[in-house]
Amino acid sequence: MDNKFHYATVSDAIANLRKRGFVKDFNLKDNCIVCHPENYAHDEFQIVEVYRYEGDTDPADEATVYAIESTTGSKGVLVTSYGAITDSMSSEILRKLTIRK
Repeated sequence: MDNKFHYATVSDAIANLRKRGFVKDFNLKDNCIVCHPENYAHDEFQIVEVYRYEGDTDPADEATVYAIESTTGSKGVLVTSYGAITDSMSSEILRKLTIRK
């Protein structure tokens, strides 16, 4: 995973990813990534790009933007705050969402 782009804000990242075909809105739910009515287990999607943002003064502004593609070809965006990934997620999903340098 090699980011080819850098975006100044979360909004910029989402807008540009949408222009590049990442049009679905993915969410975390229990042990999968969801885009209603579809659910994707840890082995049914890949993270294509990751963008991390840290708030200048407010930790609540910290977010991660994931460009995700499913094995069926669905492409979309998942946005999480740093605290949104919780113990209720499966270890496989957590490993996949961990930012690797």
